[in-house]
Amino acid sequence: MIHRNAQFLAVIDNDTKVAILDSIAVRNGITAEEAYAEVTGLEAENLLDYLVGSVRGATSILMQRRGM
Repeated sequence: MIHRNAQFLAVIDNDTKVAILDSIAVRNGITAEEAYAEVTGLEAENLLDYLVGSVRGATSILMQRRGM
């Protein structure tokens, strides 16, 4: 998933990227930078596995719209 997560985060607008990473960071008690490293690391899972609630749903829709 490393490449797909990084690819998705690279093609979305910055505000959306920040919202996704902030959501992951808050939920896990880490910084947004650490969240980015986690979701793009060698053992990363699908980006949606890191998300909950409305952010997960919105991210899923964006991924589908981009063919991911």
